Amino acid sequence: MITVALDTNVLAYAEGVNGQTMKDAALEVVKRLPPEATRLPVQALGELFSLLVKKAGRSRADAQAAVMSWGDAFPIIDTSASVLQAASDLSCAHQVAFWDAVMLSAAADAGCRLLLSEDLQSSFTWSGVTVVNPFAQTKHPLLDALLTPPARPATRTRAKASSRGTRKR
Repeated sequence: MITVALDTNVLAYAEGVNGQTMKDAALEVVKRLPPEATRLPVQALGELFSLLVKKAGRSRADAQAAVMSWGDAFPIIDTSASVLQAASDLSCAHQVAFWDAVMLSAAADAGCRLLLSEDLQSSFTWSGVTVVNPFAQTKHPLLDALLTPPARPATRTRAKASSRGTRKR
């Protein structure tokens, strides 16, 4: 199964930081993602906490409750020393902002195939992880496949008993 990591902006929009339209769009994406295939980098949760307090004006307790709720909903990807080293390498090699590189490196370390982000360059692929804008008009094929529920198998109906068995007298 394809696994995805969520960037801070997806979580922030889902929390209503950028208006109702973006909240609805983000919640629609999140609710359609299979929970077992969705991961949250600890970096995204830390950034969300800060953003909710500074930009959204929420109390620290409210921001903490939101972050804990997200952490309860999906597995968290830790940031390790090897993730920091890989992020440093990525940042130097591709001029990616360091904290974005941490997000992408953590997703790669966790075996994610996609990082859903509006901030990073869409379609940028590094270490097996492709950045995908979940709000783009045209959905990336892997994201589209993940968001589309599997088709139900067609049920076969048995043919009605033929008239062979009935005789006219």
